[in-house]
Amino acid sequence: MTNFVRPALLIDAAASAATAALLIAGTNLLEAWLNIPAVVIREAGLILVPYIGLVAIVATRPQISTRAVWIIIACNALWTAASFAILAFISPNGLGVVFVIGQALAVAALGVLQWAALRRGAISVA
Repeated sequence: MTNFVRPALLIDAAASAATAALLIAGTNLLEAWLNIPAVVIREAGLILVPYIGLVAIVATRPQISTRAVWIIIACNALWTAASFAILAFISPNGLGVVFVIGQALAVAALGVLQWAALRRGAISVA
């Protein structure tokens, strides 16, 4: 059976790395464009760094741990919920709202993709 979890995890790691790089390197520019405080932008990028490491390690193991994938799915769900929740505490402009909601929906889609791959029984329990 084709393993659909590994590509889903690798996509997650790559997308998270690109997002972290954007948030960390572009903090000041994003603050001006999105009207989101620099500290929120930078911290979001820094929070992603260990997550990227976790996802990359899990994705590159010869046998992928189902428990680890569930943890990653839970992290994606928490990130999505936190993204919507943060909107109650900051005052982004319209582009900022679109950015926050857009990335939250992208993260949710990755979690759904990973969940769907698990449902297919694409990996064995480790």
